[in-house]
Amino acid sequence: MAETTLFDSSGAPVAYIVDSDENTIYSFAGEPLAYIDGEHVYGFNGSHIGWFQEDTLWNHSGTRAGFTKKTLSGFPQFEPFKGFKQFKPFKGFKQFAPFQPFKNSANSKVPLYDWLALGRT
Repeated sequence: MAETTLFDSSGAPVAYIVDSDENTIYSFAGEPLAYIDGEHVYGFNGSHIGWFQEDTLWNHSGTRAGFTKKTLSGFPQFEPFKGFKQFKPFKGFKQFAPFQPFKNSANSKVPLYDWLALGRT
């Protein structure tokens, strides 16, 4: 079961992607936050919240919302214990993805956990 840890810009581990579970993104407490469909990131309420491209999470402003170890510019912090996964909510009807803005090198001002939680039901 392949899992990819997602870090904020300071290198703190915030969540992880479980490939074998429909690319669901879980918090380390086990809360299902969002999922990846192709390169799009959706909340379980159907909200399109961004893109996952080249091991980076991008928001609708074109800023970087999260990173994997491959794209993190600093050192990753120690990953906490992963809690038991909670039941996933049903996926809502997916919004049409907006046009992707031009990417820039800035980091999002919204904390990664808060950004991932935008699509909660």
